Amino acid sequence: MGHLDHAAFGWLTPVLSYAMACVGAALGLRCTVRALGATGRSRRNWLITAASAIGTGIWTMHFVAMLGFRVSGTEIRYDVAPTVLSLLVAMIVVCAGVFAVGYGRDRTRALLLGGLTTGLGVASMHYLGMAAVRLHGDVTYDPVLVGLSVLIAVVAATAALWAALNIKAPAAVTVASLVMGAAVSSMHYTGMLAVQVRVTPAGDPLPGATAMQFVFPLAVGLGSYLFLTSAFVALSPTAGEREASASAQRPVETAAR
Repeated sequence: MGHLDHAAFGWLTPVLSYAMACVGAALGLRCTVRALGATGRSRRNWLITAASAIGTGIWTMHFVAMLGFRVSGTEIRYDVAPTVLSLLVAMIVVCAGVFAVGYGRDRTRALLLGGLTTGLGVASMHYLGMAAVRLHGDVTYDPVLVGLSVLIAVVAATAALWAALNIKAPAAVTVASLVMGAAVSSMHYTGMLAVQVRVTPAGDPLPGATAMQFVFPLAVGLGSYLFLTSAFVALSPTAGEREASASAQRPVETAAR
């Protein structure tokens, strides 16, 4: 069995990946709150932004954490196609869960359906991302820990969607985002504890790209998207602020006439 190191750079990758998960969760929750206060095309656009933020945050969290993953006795490469597919899965499935909550008439049913869908999507993204790993050896999983990681993903997703439906205050959203980030990180490292690698030394070059060649630039790009979108959402007025501004302008326009 090869020795697995999940934090080859010390605390850097766990802390940075946790930060990415928190930013994605915070942005997703704020966008969902905006969506629930909007109608028509505006609601749809806010929900799409929320789904892209949560999906991007979770994916970035996973692969930033994977930058610190090492296995003694073998190099590690990443197959590009499954890696990109894992990002698309995260986006699409989270989008389905968020839309279930955003448009569901029965809130309880929508929450349970959305949480289950999103949680299974998060777990699928994680294990599809792991399927992209190429190394000299065989990778197996502890089924109990795999099941526990999926359960954590579903509970975390349900809790996040519940927070989006019930928490409106910015301070409360911040706390919920920190909890969500911790839950997503716990799911990731529980899944990684399930990994066992039997190394088979070989001189053949591994297919795929190194983490620094492919995963790191993509993670930086998606992380930049999260921070720029966060700034846009923070600076854009809410529906209540727009209504208050319009109400304040009406007496001025009336007096001018």
